[in-house]
Amino acid sequence: MTDQDSGVLGPYPRRDFLRQAVGGAAVIGAGGMLAACGSTGATAASTSGRSSAPAASSSSASTKPKRGGTITLAATGGGSSDTLDGDACVNTLDFARAPQLYDTLMETTADNVIYPHLAEEVTSNADATVWTIRLRKGIEFHDGKPLTIDDVLFTFQRILTNKLSAAASLANLELKSAKKLDAYTVQIPLTQANALLPWDLIGNGEISIVPVGYNPKKPVGTGPFVYKSFTPGEQSVFTRNPNYFLTGEPYVDEVVIVDYTDQASQVDALISGAATCVSGLTVPSVPTVKGGGKVAIIWKSPGWVPFTMRLDKAPFNDPDVRMAMRLVVDRPQMREVVNGGYGFVGNDVFGISYPDYDTALPQRVQDIDKAKYLLKKSGHEKLTVELVTSDIANGAIESATVLKQQAAAAGITINLNTVTSTTFFGPNYLRWTFAQDWWSGYPYLRQAGYSMVPGAPWDETHWDTSPYGSKYLSLYKQALAQPDVAKQNELAHELMKMDYDYGGYIIPTFNPIIVGQSKALKGVVDQDALDPWIEYRFRTLWLD
Repeated sequence: MTDQDSGVLGPYPRRDFLRQAVGGAAVIGAGGMLAACGSTGATAASTSGRSSAPAASSSSASTKPKRGGTITLAATGGGSSDTLDGDACVNTLDFARAPQLYDTLMETTADNVIYPHLAEEVTSNADATVWTIRLRKGIEFHDGKPLTIDDVLFTFQRILTNKLSAAASLANLELKSAKKLDAYTVQIPLTQANALLPWDLIGNGEISIVPVGYNPKKPVGTGPFVYKSFTPGEQSVFTRNPNYFLTGEPYVDEVVIVDYTDQASQVDALISGAATCVSGLTVPSVPTVKGGGKVAIIWKSPGWVPFTMRLDKAPFNDPDVRMAMRLVVDRPQMREVVNGGYGFVGNDVFGISYPDYDTALPQRVQDIDKAKYLLKKSGHEKLTVELVTSDIANGAIESATVLKQQAAAAGITINLNTVTSTTFFGPNYLRWTFAQDWWSGYPYLRQAGYSMVPGAPWDETHWDTSPYGSKYLSLYKQALAQPDVAKQNELAHELMKMDYDYGGYIIPTFNPIIVGQSKALKGVVDQDALDPWIEYRFRTLWLD
């Protein structure tokens, strides 16, 4: 087993795109990330046709990739609402399927560096008000149609028109004024500066590039695998794309993704050989995986499974109640009981693995006496609330159980309503008064666009209804428009402080990624990023 105990969060190198963009035009080229400062900026490397992906360190790097075979993923968190829409994913299985069929303009490396994928270059002017996107040439969709900039513009417009999850992050694109420079290049002005735009172009399942006229019921992408079959809540099958643009990839002939109802059945499938790999495991499953002759891996991660309190619904519309709920949590105990001591201790603010995270915020600790005082002050002594929980992510139900026990010390009764993932992500999703959710983990400003900014698609705490929403939005816009990284971080820290003091998230821990896999699965790299196998990129793995 590879145990990567993250322990206490240490300093992270200033390695992401924004750190390259200080002082002038930002350029990301397909050969790597380059900074063009002023008029003497570097020129991005040019690529075309079939290309190689960025190299990554791997424990199996000495093993030469082999062709053939089937990778079968056993995972939980799916249901009858499963989708193959590359821009409308919601649950865990949706996000596992999307990278098989589709590609994005940008991708993330194993250590959270973004780089161009379908894009050859993404470039801004000095104040990030105009962005130029240039595509690689020679890429085809599964039906043989060449990828052009028209498909990119169609994808953007489709997301905005249908108000899909990436709509908030693309809202500043002035598509009507976009200027096509050629079949592969477009220059897009923004209604407001956005220095974070390249981060908004990652995320398979949210901003997958689809062809003009795309029909999600007959899914066509540029991805490494081609659609073969799909039964929501049961199984998906994808076959190798022989014309994939990255040289050598994918290595296997087929990827099968199977929905399981619980972790025990996942592990049984792995040990029996019915599955090649399983995701979303908890620490107690690790000995069983190892005892069955399989490999268990634990990676640190910026991923989080929050408790969500709606600011527009009693009793959580009272800031004293929200603070009391945050103060009943014994975070080190939660980390130990739920995550076996792995992962990070949380502080109710997301984005922990990125350089702009405000480490100066005092670490919140359990304070039962103050929680009782705040509850009495607000008239909510002996508070009783219902918490909706589900097996939607590693440790979700376990952490709900621990919170119930910890809250009892302050006289709070939490009644757990454990529902299926289908029910959780059904019509009441984002409407629960007190519930949970899961997030892979993005930089603070990018995540805020998903779940905090007024108009965000997943505003599960209903922050936009609070007295803080308008000020938060103003600061957020200022932060996006600020090309100076130090000043941008100052604004981000103001946003984090508002969230820390008044927000509706309880984030006790940042959970580790725990997976199980066959010893035959090769090409797996150590990671400090998003979803397992660096966002389910099975195109990079092979069977020995």
